[in-house]
Amino acid sequence: MRAADESGMILTSYGRSSGFCIDPIEKKPLNHFLPGTPILSFGTAGCNLTCKFCQNWDISKAKEFDRLTSRASPEQIAQAARNSGCSSVAFTYNDPVIFLEYASDTAKSCHEQGIKTVAVTAGYITAQARPDFFEHIDAANVDLKAFSEDFYHRLCSGHLQPVKDTLTWLLRESGVWVEITTLLIPGQNDGDEELKALSSWIAKDLGPDVPLHFSAFHPDWKMTGLPNTPAATLTRARNIALGEGLHYVYTGNVHDPKGGSTWCPSCGQLLIERDWYVLGEWNLTGDAKCKYCGHKIAGHFQEKPGNWGSKRVALRI
Repeated sequence: MRAADESGMILTSYGRSSGFCIDPIEKKPLNHFLPGTPILSFGTAGCNLTCKFCQNWDISKAKEFDRLTSRASPEQIAQAARNSGCSSVAFTYNDPVIFLEYASDTAKSCHEQGIKTVAVTAGYITAQARPDFFEHIDAANVDLKAFSEDFYHRLCSGHLQPVKDTLTWLLRESGVWVEITTLLIPGQNDGDEELKALSSWIAKDLGPDVPLHFSAFHPDWKMTGLPNTPAATLTRARNIALGEGLHYVYTGNVHDPKGGSTWCPSCGQLLIERDWYVLGEWNLTGDAKCKYCGHKIAGHFQEKPGNWGSKRVALRI
């Protein structure tokens, strides 16, 4: 994705994408950032990790430019988001750290159009690059792939500590809204002790209001010999995380209305009902408080929920 020319190091994928789609923002997943609204999503190719379980491997592991079939300038992307009624633009499908310059320029153009920006990232980025990358990002979903160095080294060719450092920096030194996703892989990162350690670290070091999503694995790329994650595993993980003090814990990639909905951490009432990506009952006040007990709910909410639903629309720019 990078090469040298007479001007120095350049991003060879700048202005080129593997495709554009309009998704529900809950698919990123973000449950506390403009719920129910459409988000224009795109990525390029390549990655800085080698996760053997990658579920977008045809994009993230691509080495040929034939994966980059669409061309669009940052200004064109921002205008397309505005014209299509999207509230935000997501840098996703492959890690936007890989196309930092393209993502940053697009984020600036989006802000000029009043469009929010979202990074879906593994958080594997150096301390020197973090401020540049996140300067124009409004929200991020960060993959905390496991809570063991062995997992990161063996399955991702990376390390755990840089991801923890990124999360700590985001929560303490940036204004970015953060949610975390952990893909639970049977026998690899789904043990009770690891889940307790992960959840406890988030609660104590990042804060109990950081939403945590446990997502179901399906066999892919170099890990096709494992079974799908049972729904019961996600429920067990959610219960463990709630027990460690986290306020907002979700299940994903399975049909679980209870685990996908938002509940008041103070009085336990249903606040935002979700069935897959479709919103139902909405019990937040206009200033994002529980209408039953008045507890302030963490996140960025509109006065009324969006109604985009589960639609996914391919887009040409």
